[in-house]
Amino acid sequence: MAWTRYQLFLAFLMLTTGSINTLSAKWADLFSARGCHNDPEHRFSHPFVQAVGMFLGEFSCLAVFYILLCHDRRRPEPQMNAAHSFNPLLFFPPAMCDMTATSIMYVALNMTSASSFQMLRGAVIVFTGLLSVAFLGRRLVVSQWIGIFITILGLVIVGMADFFSSHKDDTHKLSDIITGDLLIIMAQIIVAVQMVLEEKFVYTHNVHPLQAVGTEGFFGFFVLSLLLIPMYFIHVGNFSGSPRLVLEDALDAFCQIGHQPLILLALLGNTVSIAFFNFAGISVTKEISATTRMVLDSLRTLVIWVVSLELGWEQFLGLQVLGFIVLLLGTALYNGLHRPLLARMPFCSGLLSVEEEQSSGAERERLLNDGRVQTGDES
Repeated sequence: MAWTRYQLFLAFLMLTTGSINTLSAKWADLFSARGCHNDPEHRFSHPFVQAVGMFLGEFSCLAVFYILLCHDRRRPEPQMNAAHSFNPLLFFPPAMCDMTATSIMYVALNMTSASSFQMLRGAVIVFTGLLSVAFLGRRLVVSQWIGIFITILGLVIVGMADFFSSHKDDTHKLSDIITGDLLIIMAQIIVAVQMVLEEKFVYTHNVHPLQAVGTEGFFGFFVLSLLLIPMYFIHVGNFSGSPRLVLEDALDAFCQIGHQPLILLALLGNTVSIAFFNFAGISVTKEISATTRMVLDSLRTLVIWVVSLELGWEQFLGLQVLGFIVLLLGTALYNGLHRPLLARMPFCSGLLSVEEEQSSGAERERLLNDGRVQTGDES
């Protein structure tokens, strides 16, 4: 069935804003400007300030949710659920995971390329799969395990591409690139913990996705904003990019923005794009499918890579292309995109039936473990 104009608009909005989100963050990192007290010109290296801006964008999703809720209540038959019964503090643990992971990833983005940053985020599949088996009692089917191993292979290839690119990269040292890549991988472990916490404790309350994103953005924005105060006094030596060598110098960030207004444009691009990206992603899942959302999320990695090449932020590497293709294959297998293809092949129908039976059995077992399915065998 052909997509409607609205569905095409949502897909385009998700792809565009998702790409702008990473590109604008990297653009801000590339600026140099004078700081406070006549400090010499230096690079804009303020990952925690950028993370605060991102959470402000997520927080704005809460306003969008209540606007849509008010509009929905005017209908003869309202369809949205305000979920009054849930405790907002349920979102605090996953919000802290999101805050930690996002901050680490923005630190890493200062050290590596935008395309590698986006590709290495695919590691979340590996850790989410393993943690869901360990803590949610889920059983992965064979294709998902194969997808995890292929994803690991893709991550190794992308890492090798970064290693070889360090000899041609004048902006990043080899030690910075390796540290940045490892930080991105480490952040995906925290993101996986966040996803498991959300599925285990939050999504059982039937909370609207925009409300969930906005509530987590609220906690992340205010907690990280308060943490900027002690960060101003914590000395970290040469690891910091600020003249005072502290963990985060928010005052220096504002002074640099004052001397170079384009930094503000980049930060606003990051804040606004994350809000629209979340809205578009949720709408694509609702109006089209979750599979389409996953495909579009993979395509934005390609857009980020192509734009970075066109802007001269990085150089073309065939090994990175291979890594992207392998990661795409692993992601497709893990999310079951191969099933429609196998369904068209008569000699694969038996294999597909077995896998679907395993998948449905694993899902039923998970629901039984969660206490959400009652069977006739219970006394």
